[in-house]
Amino acid sequence: MEMMSKLPDGSGFEFWEKTDYTWTKELFVDNRAENASDDNDGREETPFRTIQAAADAAVPGTRVVIKPGVYRECVRPRRGGEGPDAMISYEAAQKDTVIIKASEQVTDFEPSRGWMLWPRNYPLDRRKEIRVFRHRLDPDMFRGYNPFCAINLLHDRLFIEYDKTEMTPYLNRRGVVFCDGKPLRQVPLTNDLGLSDGTYWVEANGMAVHFRLPGDELPEDHVIEISCREQCFAPEEEFLSYIRVRGLICAHASMGAPIPQRGAISAARGHHWIIEDCTVEWSNATGIDVGDECWHHTWNPSRMIGMSVIRRCVIRDCGVCGIAGLFAVNMLVEDNLIEGTGWQKMELSWEAAGLKFHNTVNSLIRRNVFRRTFRADHLWLDCGNVNNRITGNLFLDGIEQREAIFIECTREGVNLIDHNIFWNVEGRFDPKDVPVEPGSSGWYKLAEHNVVNGWAVYGEGTDRLRIEHNLIGKCASAGYFARPVPFRLSSRDRGGTSRDARITNNIFCDCGEAAIKFPTEKNTSEGNLFVNMGGGYLRILFPAPEVCLDLRSWQEFYGFDLDGQEAKFDFCVDTEKLTLSVTPAEEEPEEYIGLSPVYRNLIFSPEEIRGVGTDELMSEDFFGEKTEGKRIPGPFAGLREGEIIMIDPRRTEG
Repeated sequence: MEMMSKLPDGSGFEFWEKTDYTWTKELFVDNRAENASDDNDGREETPFRTIQAAADAAVPGTRVVIKPGVYRECVRPRRGGEGPDAMISYEAAQKDTVIIKASEQVTDFEPSRGWMLWPRNYPLDRRKEIRVFRHRLDPDMFRGYNPFCAINLLHDRLFIEYDKTEMTPYLNRRGVVFCDGKPLRQVPLTNDLGLSDGTYWVEANGMAVHFRLPGDELPEDHVIEISCREQCFAPEEEFLSYIRVRGLICAHASMGAPIPQRGAISAARGHHWIIEDCTVEWSNATGIDVGDECWHHTWNPSRMIGMSVIRRCVIRDCGVCGIAGLFAVNMLVEDNLIEGTGWQKMELSWEAAGLKFHNTVNSLIRRNVFRRTFRADHLWLDCGNVNNRITGNLFLDGIEQREAIFIECTREGVNLIDHNIFWNVEGRFDPKDVPVEPGSSGWYKLAEHNVVNGWAVYGEGTDRLRIEHNLIGKCASAGYFARPVPFRLSSRDRGGTSRDARITNNIFCDCGEAAIKFPTEKNTSEGNLFVNMGGGYLRILFPAPEVCLDLRSWQEFYGFDLDGQEAKFDFCVDTEKLTLSVTPAEEEPEEYIGLSPVYRNLIFSPEEIRGVGTDELMSEDFFGEKTEGKRIPGPFAGLREGEIIMIDPRRTEG
């Protein structure tokens, strides 16, 4: 067994899939075939026209093969499989050729009349340039669900902090107008249409939309689509299990903000699903859900939730959350690209992340690429997460992002974050709120201002977190930061202390305020390499006043990082091409001039990095290559100046 499939307690992840399948029945769907009909028998010569017809006929052991085409429907599987040997599979005959859209194309438009389409005193010559069109929605297009009549606001409103968040995205309608596959931007008032092109507005009764295309172009020159279904692939009956969804593209689903968690592809509280080689794009809120959906359901501890696989998918431009799972255990999430999450700006609904699991146990999240997550975490484990491993992932370009990974209120067991690359966590704060400290006034302050955020890993009331052999760079605040949560209590639970974290054998590079911010000294730091860090970059925040230390005092006063090292060179990470290289520092900064490198013991070349001790669980590097004995800090077995390293960790096949 490869080491990167082992969990923090040393046990192996519980794989349950078969490597080959024998199907007892095959059904075919081809909506382009001239003889396609839902009255057919589903043989390849006489295919069904809709995927739903095949779903109605599928029984355990059935493989549904879907031929290329655009299918405008929501597929509702009627049955689940009976085990790994008798699954039901829905799969594209050719990858990336089957598109399930929760939208319908519309072609009837008229100029918008009788509405104030611009602010008062708007220049007359500018008004003539604006072209706004109206489309009357067809009631027959909405079968029991009209997203233009429903607002985004989540069902459980307890967690919204109204005084801290802009409520407009929550009060927008769920329905979206798409031009050539991409959404226009919804505006709350008709006269906002005149201020910006590429926008749309919904009439009060939800039965007509007014839209203005980019560049004030004509709609007949483009494909205009209107979202009309909540989901793309989701059973109506809950708890159907042993279902595989493979190679499908699902787009334009128009669910509301979670909670409840209802994805474009939904396991509907089932277990043992395989969702692989799929693409999910432009979901109004959630891409894929694989958990218990909502904490308001009656809790049945004997019912299985999770045990599912999400593999080699592209989950792109989901409004709030890419992958969601509540009480989902034994989850395998591997080799996915999750990017562009969070454009709805609903971070303070507390369900916003590229991937968010609650109370997950024994799960493995490996070799994924998280990129350009906006105002949300790349990955969030919320409450009661035990024995999960996050390994070999890329966490890149967190835009206005408070933290890349958030581990919340986890008091029991160990969670392991290892061999990942974190790069560019921008932080979400207003730079104008950072106090200006003229002259020497800042030298004697006793407390941090707590304005700047932007952390690679943030632990809130979480104990026993292990962070090992990662590369952590370009964080606006710190690589690791944690807070105790003493009063987060339920039943007979204790509060969270944020103690016993182990920060071991990582590389911290160019972090804005600090590499490590420990809440107390009751934690461990060893074997880390600190590159291009400023003054006082190692901090302990309590008891007050906090202390800001260099490496020598960190070692002397607390016994931390006795094998720690400092270096001066540059990491270059191309977050588009997914490459990394190490280059010499362009020049020696002023604070080093006249200070002996021997005194500072600085390393100026990656080849000079000393090896550090590690355990068996860390004996494979970022690429899964076995290492023997000591190895350098960070995710790689070695680094050479000028070498370009391809860092895309995803495997394209099993």
